[in-house]
Amino acid sequence: MTDTLYPKPTREIAAKRRELAPEAEAAFQAFSKAVFAEGALSAKTKQLIAVAVAHVTQCPYCITGHTKAAKRAGATPQELMEAVWVAAEMRAGGAYAHSALMINTLEPAPE
Repeated sequence: MTDTLYPKPTREIAAKRRELAPEAEAAFQAFSKAVFAEGALSAKTKQLIAVAVAHVTQCPYCITGHTKAAKRAGATPQELMEAVWVAAEMRAGGAYAHSALMINTLEPAPE
C-alpha cells in the first residue's frame, strides 16, 4: 500500500504498461507525439490547453506532466494560472448552461 492515493509514476510502471499492451502503448505514444507537435498551434499553446484540460479532468499525473512540459515550452507561471482559470470558468459555465435542463423540467414549454 502506498502513502498516497496515487502511486508515483515509475519506470517499472511504464515498462509494465508496455509489456501488457505493447501495440496500444506504441500507438498512444505516437498519437501523443503527433498531437503535441508544432502545428497551427504552438507547442506552448498546446501544453497550456493540456494543463487546463487536466484540471477539468482532475488528473494529477496530467497536471504535473503537462505543467512541466508547458514550462519547458516557455509558458510562464502567469500563463499557466490563467489557463487554470479558463478551465475553472468553463467547468462552472457548463453547470450554469445545463441549468436550462432543470428550468425546462420545472416549467415545460407550452405545446
